[in-house]
Amino acid sequence: MTDPPPTEVHDEPSAAPEHESRREPAITARSPWVLAGRRLLRDRVAIVCLVVIVLIVLLAVFAPLVASITGHGPNQQYRDTGLSPDGLPRAPSGEFWLGTDSLGRDILVRIAYGARISLLVGVVATALTVTIGVVVGLAAGYLGGVVDTILARVIDVVLSVPFLLVAIALVSIFGAGLLNTVLVIGAFSWASMARIVRGQVLSLREREFVEAARSMGASSARIMFVDILPNVLAQVIVYTTLLIPVVIVVQATLSFLGLGLPAPTADWGGMISEAQNYYTTSWWFVLFPGLALLATTLAFNLFGDGVRDAFDPRAEGLTRGWKG
Repeated sequence: MTDPPPTEVHDEPSAAPEHESRREPAITARSPWVLAGRRLLRDRVAIVCLVVIVLIVLLAVFAPLVASITGHGPNQQYRDTGLSPDGLPRAPSGEFWLGTDSLGRDILVRIAYGARISLLVGVVATALTVTIGVVVGLAAGYLGGVVDTILARVIDVVLSVPFLLVAIALVSIFGAGLLNTVLVIGAFSWASMARIVRGQVLSLREREFVEAARSMGASSARIMFVDILPNVLAQVIVYTTLLIPVVIVVQATLSFLGLGLPAPTADWGGMISEAQNYYTTSWWFVLFPGLALLATTLAFNLFGDGVRDAFDPRAEGLTRGWKG
């Protein structure tokens, strides 16, 4: 009698634990820069303002193209077609899209060329201001001791000076011009940036990564500019975006007071100053340069607010995480 063939026993697959089937997706680490960029892209006001800024930059870059399309130069006077029989500016028309000024010049073309001056002064003076402020703030915060005491007192003195009055006085003494305007603005507007950077560096100089750099023999300059500066870069960027419109307004104010670029250079502040005697009869003369200045400064301010909110670690989007 033979034994029955052995039967194969197959283990039934066990059901996966319920907690494994509902495993949470892994959390992907993202840098603060990525998080700030995503938050900024979700800020509609900031994006609209960025578009406005880009359009103003394009207007400044392609100012010669605007002059070519209209057929009018920025300083070309049209006393026959650009002025009324009474010698007043012409209203907007098919020939002069935004009207003319008191000398019969095309306001649109002059606004385009004036954008070059405002943006150039705004960017260059801000770059000078930020550079001085960052260097002074890093040195004061990291070196400490006597250096910090001296630089901190210098910062206090500069902040106590009435900037606009001193700028008017210095430009009056040394003469109006693009270079003098940039140097005066840069020389008296760096203190706020220096104070911000100094405060951040004071909280960072005793961190572990700084101590590690010191133990490896890194120089003070390398620690300040390679190890510490990247950690305060977000604050520097935020302050820079908010400083540009301030510089543009200061430059326009100097031009309005007759301390800007010499005539006949197109300048928004100078155009508004020229139009102050015509606002009752030629509204376009003062309106359009004023709108150009308002749109530029407002766009930079609101965009700067968006950048500030994007880098704020306490903001709602950063603390709760991002989807996707």
